[in-house]
Amino acid sequence: MITAITAFVFDLIIGDPKSRFHPVALMGNFISFLEKLLYKEKMANTGKLICGGVLVALVIVTSYYIGVFLLICVYHIRDAMNWPYLDVILTGFFLSFTISPKSLAEAAREIYFFLASDDIKSARKSLSYIVGRDTEHLDSGEITRGVVETVAENTVDGIISPLFFFILGGLPLAICYRAANTMDSMLGYKNERYLFFGRAAARFDDVLNYIPARITGLLFVVSASFLKLDAKNALEIMKRDAAKHPSPNGGYAEASAAGALHIRLGGENSYFGKKTFRAYMGDPIEKLSPRHITLTIKLMYTATILFLIFAYVILI
Repeated sequence: MITAITAFVFDLIIGDPKSRFHPVALMGNFISFLEKLLYKEKMANTGKLICGGVLVALVIVTSYYIGVFLLICVYHIRDAMNWPYLDVILTGFFLSFTISPKSLAEAAREIYFFLASDDIKSARKSLSYIVGRDTEHLDSGEITRGVVETVAENTVDGIISPLFFFILGGLPLAICYRAANTMDSMLGYKNERYLFFGRAAARFDDVLNYIPARITGLLFVVSASFLKLDAKNALEIMKRDAAKHPSPNGGYAEASAAGALHIRLGGENSYFGKKTFRAYMGDPIEKLSPRHITLTIKLMYTATILFLIFAYVILI
């Protein structure tokens, strides 16, 4: 667990550097290469399912052995330099690339400051970088909703899940999770191209996030009590509304956050000009405002710290 804490500290200090050589960017390039190799437009749907599954297997196996290779390198370097704790520092450094609390918080804060200064145009543009929905005509409240939903949901796949799998199987499993989540973000769409080809990636990601999502929901409830928010309502709304989310996992973080903040999430979204409706989560006790963005960031960081503390206590 000291390694996981080290990774969190690394993220606090250096964040998630934007580079084409970032491990996640390299994963994306590998996934794109395999997609070009395996996807054929005229292939039958069954063939697309099989080829999508092959892609998932190739990416996961490759990611696992990259993690094993990195650990071997770490231990060789530690032994060569004769520094007992160097493996903790180096592994923590590599693990930090699988989590993204700082970059998530920075993206949310940027939008907060645009809204606070009434720069709605810039806020819409910044939001478009972190959500898939159309943002051109959103008002301040809807922009805030988009940020809160994104930060809450990404607390699962951007922080808790990779740390959870690191605890289960070390760096190789954490890298495997990040690869699976990257595949889902690239292939897990319900459109003509990916409905069958990306199904294995989407389902695999759902399975991996099943337990971490529910842990995150509970962590938000506990975090709410530390932040003097409404922990009781967070738990009640999570139990009542989490299953309404179209994802089997996304609702647990979002519903508990909505309950803690006394706001309502969900509603109408537009994707490429097509409007869709997502079931509401939470009650509109308070009107959505930029302050809810900063409170959600605090929930995210508090939940992360609590997870590290709980895991450390359990594992010592």
